[in-house]
Amino acid sequence: MGKHISRLTKRFFHQSNIRILMVGLDASGKTTILYKLKLGEIVATVPTVGFNVETVEYKNICFSVWDVGGQSQIRSLWRHYFQNIQGLIFVVDSHDRERISEARNELHRILDDNELSNASVLVFANKQDFPDAMPASEVADKLGLYSLGQRRWYIQSTSATSGQGLYEGLDWLCNNITVRDA
Repeated sequence: MGKHISRLTKRFFHQSNIRILMVGLDASGKTTILYKLKLGEIVATVPTVGFNVETVEYKNICFSVWDVGGQSQIRSLWRHYFQNIQGLIFVVDSHDRERISEARNELHRILDDNELSNASVLVFANKQDFPDAMPASEVADKLGLYSLGQRRWYIQSTSATSGQGLYEGLDWLCNNITVRDA
């Protein structure tokens, strides 16, 4: 009897593990997003040199989120984090019009890597609470998302400080990633 209850419990309460890589240019809000998801609050951050990794549990899915620094000197190291990635979160500062083409170039450079060929791509158009922030549709256009062909992608307007849009983005990831069991 106990064996049957154990099987039923695993079947209905099974937790899946998903490995997520979060990248973007420096100062786009990656670390703020990570800790807002993990702790539910804003923490004081400094530019990430290296990476932060945290486990975020949401809707019975355990996301291992790797937040890697975005300074230009560090970006060449992003490829070392591509192995076994099921989802890519690319964070864009929607208020930074001067660097949107730089963000586009970096996004397309990493998406050309074979290691990420099956990864679903979630773009967080962050800092929507800033005046004159580009709407998500404009960010999508400037990033060239419509040219990605068959790749699964989604753009979500967000504000890391308020948390607006973060869980909607995770909902999309939950529905668009092939889950690997632990």
